Amino acid sequence: MDSQVLVALALSLVGGLSTSLGALFVVLSDAPNLKMLGLLQGFAAGLMLSISFFDLAHNAINSIGFLKGNIWFFSGVIFFAIIANFIPEPSLAPTSNVKSKKRANGEDKGKDLMKKHRRQVMYSGIITAIGISLHNFPEGMAVFLGSMKGLRVGLNLALAIALHNIPEGVAVALPVYFATQSKWQAFKIASLSGLAEPLGVIIVAYLFPTSLNPEILDGLLGAVGGVMAFLTLHEMLPLAFDYAGQKQAVKAVFFGMAFMSASLYFLEISLPADLSL
Repeated sequence: MDSQVLVALALSLVGGLSTSLGALFVVLSDAPNLKMLGLLQGFAAGLMLSISFFDLAHNAINSIGFLKGNIWFFSGVIFFAIIANFIPEPSLAPTSNVKSKKRANGEDKGKDLMKKHRRQVMYSGIITAIGISLHNFPEGMAVFLGSMKGLRVGLNLALAIALHNIPEGVAVALPVYFATQSKWQAFKIASLSGLAEPLGVIIVAYLFPTSLNPEILDGLLGAVGGVMAFLTLHEMLPLAFDYAGQKQAVKAVFFGMAFMSASLYFLEISLPADLSL
C-alpha cells in the first residue's frame, strides 16, 4: 500500500474514531429518561437534516446543477419511501392467551409500553447510524485528497472532522444505549459508523480515479441526502414529538441544525481553497 494512502488512512481513523469519543460520553452517563431521550432525538434529527439539506443536497446542486441535483435528491426520497413500505414498524408482539391480555395493566402494561419504546428507539438508532455512516464516507475522501496536498493539510482536516464527529457519536450511541441498556452495544455501533471514513479513503484511493464518474458521485451523495431527510422526518422526528412534546422537540431540532451548520462551516474553512468536502 502506498505510503500516502497509509497516512490518509491513519488520519481518517483519527476523524472516524472520534465518534467513539462521543459514544464514550454516552456510556459513562446514566441512561436518559424518555423526555430527555426525546430532546436528544430532536437534536439528532437536526444534525441529520442539516447534513442532508446544507451539506449533501447543497453540494450536489452546486456541482451538477439545480435540476440534476434535485432529481437525484428526490430520487433518494422516493427510493427510500418505497423501501420503507417493506420495513416492518417496531411494535409489540401480540400476547397468546386471554389471561395475559386481562393482566395487561398496571406493571405488565408499563413493561410492555417500555418494550415498545425500546424497539422504536433502537430502530431510530440504527437509522441514525446508517445516515451518519453515509455522511462520513465522503469525509474520508476529503481526508485522502487533503493529505495528497501535504501532511499539514490532511492533519488539519482530520482534526476538524474529529471535532465535528463527536456529537454524531452521541447521536448514534444514545438511542442504542437506551434501547439495549448495553454500553458495549452503544459504543460498538457508534464506532462502526465512524469506520465509514477510512473506507472512503480506500475507495477513493483505488476505485475513484478509474471507475467512478465525479458527476455520478455528486448525484449519489445528493440521493443519500434525500434518503437521510426522509428517514429523519419519517422516523426520528415523530419519536422526538412523542417523547419530548412538539414544542420542545422543535426547539431541539433547530438547535441540532444550528450546531451542525456551525460545525460544517468550521470544517469548510479548514479546507484549502481548491478542495471541497
